[in-house]
Amino acid sequence: MEGGISFWQALTLSSILGWVVASSWFDLTKRIRSLAQPWVTRRVLADTPSILWLQASHIASSMRHGSLDCIFSVLSCFVSVPFYTGFLPIVYWSGHRKLARQMTLLMAFCDYIGNSMKDVVSAPRPSCPPVTRVITTNDERGNAMEFGLPSSHCLNTVCLLGYMLHHFLTHGAKMDAVIPVGFLGLACLLIILIGIGRMYLGMHSLIDVVAGIIFGLVILALWLMIHEHVDDFIASGQNVTSFWASLSFLLCFAYPTPEFPTPSFEYHAAFNGVAFGLVGGIHRHLHPQDGGNPSLFSGLPVVVFLGRLSVGIPTILVVKVCSKGAAKWLLPVMCNTLGVPITSSCYVPALKVSQGSTSKSERKQPGCLLKPPSGFPRKAYDVDTGIRFLQYAGLAWSAVAFVPALFSHLNL
Repeated sequence: MEGGISFWQALTLSSILGWVVASSWFDLTKRIRSLAQPWVTRRVLADTPSILWLQASHIASSMRHGSLDCIFSVLSCFVSVPFYTGFLPIVYWSGHRKLARQMTLLMAFCDYIGNSMKDVVSAPRPSCPPVTRVITTNDERGNAMEFGLPSSHCLNTVCLLGYMLHHFLTHGAKMDAVIPVGFLGLACLLIILIGIGRMYLGMHSLIDVVAGIIFGLVILALWLMIHEHVDDFIASGQNVTSFWASLSFLLCFAYPTPEFPTPSFEYHAAFNGVAFGLVGGIHRHLHPQDGGNPSLFSGLPVVVFLGRLSVGIPTILVVKVCSKGAAKWLLPVMCNTLGVPITSSCYVPALKVSQGSTSKSERKQPGCLLKPPSGFPRKAYDVDTGIRFLQYAGLAWSAVAFVPALFSHLNL
C-alpha cells in the first residue's frame, strides 16, 4: 500500500505551484521575453547571410533540388519526435526495457523544457523569404509554425544519442577502447550534420542550433545524475501514480503562454500523456526482466521479434484510437457535470468557437480541465488538451503493459 507523500514529492509539487502563482502575479514570462527576445531576434537576423550562403554555395547550388535536400530532410525525419515515438516501443519490446523507458521519460523532459523555452523567448525562425524553407513532411510543416530558439532536433539528438551511448558503454559487454571513441565520434558527426541540415533547410539559424546543443548537454548532464533515482521511483516508489498525475496537472499550468499560439503546447500535452501512461504501466505491471541490461547486440530470434512487431504495432494504434474516442465522450460530460467552461479547437465539433467570436486573448491557450483555484486565470479551457493527454497516455500504457501481456499469452 502506498504511504504518505514524501518530502521531495511535496517540495517538487509545491515548487511548481509556487512558480505558477508567481508567474501569474508578476507576469514573469513577459518579463523574461522582453529581455531575451530582442537579443535573439538580432542574432537570427545577423545569421541570415550565413544561411543564404549555405543554401547558395557551390555545393548546395549544384545539388539544390537533389541529394542535399533529400539527405538533410531524411536526417531530420530520423531524429524527429514521430520517429522516436515509433522507435522506442520497438526498443522496449526487443528486451531493452530499462533503456526504452528512460529514453521516453528523457524525451518527455526534453520536449517540455525545449518547447517551454521556445514559447518563453518567442523568437522568430529565419525569415522566408529571403531564406528558402524546405518542407517535405507534415511534421516539418508543424515545426515551422513553432518559434525558433532552441532547435528541438539538436536538443533531442544530443540528449537521446548521448544517453543511449552512455547506457551501452555502462551496461554493455566489455569492448576495445577504440570502439567507444568511434561511437563518440559518430555521435558528434551526426549532431553537427543535423545542425547544418536545420540551417540548410531554412528551419533554424546558427543561434538556434548552438542553443539546442548547449541546452541538450545541460539536460543530459542533469538526467545522468537523476535517472537511476527516477527509475527506482517509478518501479517501486510510493504514491507513484498520484504524484505523476499531480505533476502532469501542474505542468499544464506551468507551461508559459507564448506571444501567439503555436503547436508547441500540443506536443507537450502528447508527451506529458506518454510519460504518465508509461509510468502508470511500469509501476503497476513491472515485468521481472524489466531491470535487466542486455548488451547492445543481444536480442530475440528474428521470427519472435517480427511476431512482436506484427502484434504490438497494430495493438497500440487501436488502443490510441479507442483512448481518443473514449476521452472525446467522457471529458465533455465530466466538465459539464462540474460546471467547467470548455471549448474545442479540433476534436469536438459541437464545442468549436469561430475565430471571429473571440478576441485574441481568448483564443486557445494552454490550460487544463478542472477549475483552477483562485490566482489562476478563469476562462474556457480547451478540452483537446485533455483528450490529447489521455490518447497518448493510453498508447504508452498499452506499449509497456497491455502489449507485453499479449506477448506472454501468445508465447512471443
